[in-house]
Amino acid sequence: MTVTEQPQRNADDPVDPTRPDSADQPAHLADLVRTRLGEAALTESVKALLKEALGESETRGISPVGRVYLDSLTINGFRGIGPRARLNLSPRPGVNLVVGRNGSGKSSLADAIEVGFTGTRAHRPGQNATRGGHWANLHNAENPRIELKLAIEGDTGNSTLTRTWTSEEFGSSEAAIKRPGHGAVPLAEAGWDTAIADHRPFLSYTDLDLMLNGKPSERYDAIATILGMDLLSTAANGLSAREKALATTAKETRDALPVLKDALYTLEDDDRAVQALLAVDASGAPDLDTIDALVAGLPPADDSRLAELQIEAGAHGPDLAEVGEAVQRLRIALADVGNLHGTDAENARLRADLLEKALAHAERHPDDDACPACGTERVLGRKWRDRTARQVAELRREAKTAEDAHAAVGASKRNLQNLIENPKRIPAALTGPWKAWTDCRQITDPAELARSAEEAATVLADACDTVRRHAARELEERDERWRALVVRLAAWADKARKTERDKPLLRDLRKAVKWLKDLSTELREQRMESFTDATQGIWERLRQESNVDLTAVSLKGSEKANVRKLVMAASVDGQDAPALDVMSQGELHSLALSLFLPRATTADSPFGFLVIDDPVQSMDPTKVHGLAQVLHEIGRHRQVVVFTHDPRLQKAFTDQELPVTVFQVTRGEKSRVRIDRVHDPIAQAIGDARAFAATRGLPSEMYSHVLPGLCRMALENAFLEAAWIRHHRTGGSEHDLQAAIDSAGRFQELAALALFGDVKRGNDVKEEVRRRYGDQAWPLIRTCQKGAHPDGASIPSPHRFVTDIENLAQHIRKPEVTA
Repeated sequence: MTVTEQPQRNADDPVDPTRPDSADQPAHLADLVRTRLGEAALTESVKALLKEALGESETRGISPVGRVYLDSLTINGFRGIGPRARLNLSPRPGVNLVVGRNGSGKSSLADAIEVGFTGTRAHRPGQNATRGGHWANLHNAENPRIELKLAIEGDTGNSTLTRTWTSEEFGSSEAAIKRPGHGAVPLAEAGWDTAIADHRPFLSYTDLDLMLNGKPSERYDAIATILGMDLLSTAANGLSAREKALATTAKETRDALPVLKDALYTLEDDDRAVQALLAVDASGAPDLDTIDALVAGLPPADDSRLAELQIEAGAHGPDLAEVGEAVQRLRIALADVGNLHGTDAENARLRADLLEKALAHAERHPDDDACPACGTERVLGRKWRDRTARQVAELRREAKTAEDAHAAVGASKRNLQNLIENPKRIPAALTGPWKAWTDCRQITDPAELARSAEEAATVLADACDTVRRHAARELEERDERWRALVVRLAAWADKARKTERDKPLLRDLRKAVKWLKDLSTELREQRMESFTDATQGIWERLRQESNVDLTAVSLKGSEKANVRKLVMAASVDGQDAPALDVMSQGELHSLALSLFLPRATTADSPFGFLVIDDPVQSMDPTKVHGLAQVLHEIGRHRQVVVFTHDPRLQKAFTDQELPVTVFQVTRGEKSRVRIDRVHDPIAQAIGDARAFAATRGLPSEMYSHVLPGLCRMALENAFLEAAWIRHHRTGGSEHDLQAAIDSAGRFQELAALALFGDVKRGNDVKEEVRRRYGDQAWPLIRTCQKGAHPDGASIPSPHRFVTDIENLAQHIRKPEVTA
């Protein structure tokens, strides 16, 4: 039976739980939550908190790119594959069987797909997932490489995922992905890590075993993650943490108040404590402004003694070290002057001073040439003045040492007096000592200045220290009990302020958390019910004559619970029993498949493919037929790639006339692996037509009616494949495409869907076929269509006709790449 011959589901038919995109499949959680939030009877402030906690795009497992299908796999030097081998797939829903004997390389192909995406072989029990054992091929270990061509929903062409190794260590691999119109980037940027963990699209026989024999918590986690509730639980945890922090602060504030009030009562003789009591016990809310003023220690306006004490506590006298140094410099300068007394330099200085005074007198009295000292006439004339000026200059040169010493005395004196300052506010107790210190500025005699300044500075500094210590002691005694309490009052006021400020926020947080928890419970039950229905539906197909009914699948515990498990209840001939205890090995295998398939095909998964290795082991023939039916149903909406050495699965498809594409894997010398497509819906129809054409002696109506019908099946399947690929590249909904296929009752409508994406453009098909495939394409199609008419079609050369149809079908199945 070809794909187009499959019976279509009517709108009134019951929903098939094995269909991953069936009507009961839950929508993306983020979209659902946003819708429910918009409808919720909550205030805008509560909704704002929820929107912030949920985020705009924090959906676990949702890939930033569209759904992914496998187009091809190319391997070199990996496990059992030596020289380059390639598996070509059709990147659309459908079942693909990769068959071959044990050791042919099938499992290496399946393993390569998983390793290509993950870099690990997680299904190897008891081993580190990044250690691949003997992973490099023995005959071709150089440059091992895995290349996957991927068809990503919405992209105009294929993407390339490449994994290579930098050393002989399995964990040294690096992977990159290149999408159409983009450069190669690390695979991690595709955003598939979480989705691979939650919706793992790879299943080996070992995985099936681990799904049943793993720890109860691991089975719980494997199912809980795909329910997609991580978005809600993360948001609820974040809001709960904020709520707890605010509630803790409010509780601490309430609990601390009685103890604080008792302490304030012990200071009821202190007006500040009384004011504090009234403030913390104010009606409605504490008077935090009054508390702030008390904590700041602002003194009452009439408390002059407190103000005076604060001034005294801040009193500081002169720096004795600095004063001592200035006095020492002045005394050294005075000693230097004393040492020059009676020397030639000193005498020259004195004579120069005397002559300068005589010159000054002569300048003031130019008409008087008599000596003012002895009265001698005509001695102070012009010649005397010139001679005396030259003599003064000579004497000054001789007296420079003495003049420098006297200048040093003047400078040291000024430096000392500059240290004498008057503060803006002088405590009354320091008025006398401070006056004695400032009076030193009026002393002109350097020796007296040095003595008086040193004495006054010492007295003032000692007085300041004494007054400051006494003031500090009195302040401490005055505020000792209040000071100890004011720290507690300040801490309480800070928490009380936060509590009052955050009261509206705390109310909103509590409402938000409750809304999230209620919604989470509701949606969790709905999603678990959907998963349970899908699991039971698959089990019903796989049980095939088993007397074990799977009655319930549920989660016990929560993600944070120490004890959590997946509960699988069953009944044997109506008697309740735990499923794992009463099932045979084959039944357990079927149960594991029933758990895996719904997990891997949820709407949240970005992967449009499933890779299953050796699913038939331990199954009896009837269960293999049931497995074929399950895979067929899933293949309606997923690309299923099954690797098996057991011929029973292929036979089960054939016996039940279920469409399937079959690839044969054969192994030659030195790990040379060949993969041949031996059966697909198009090849099957062409093969049947070619065999029919080669049969001699058939009635003429067989050539005019049956042969065109077989060729029409080939073209229908080619157009169907092209429609899937075209629709996938545009990013369209798979549900919409399936509905369009179901509505395409005529050949030209199906062709229009493949060529234009619109079943209503059947009248445009003829010209488009000629444009794309040549002028001879349309007559071939018309000949196939005539086979359904009473007169049939005239086919002079059946063999040539079948060959032309085969070539046309191969062109059709690969649609044009649009810009």
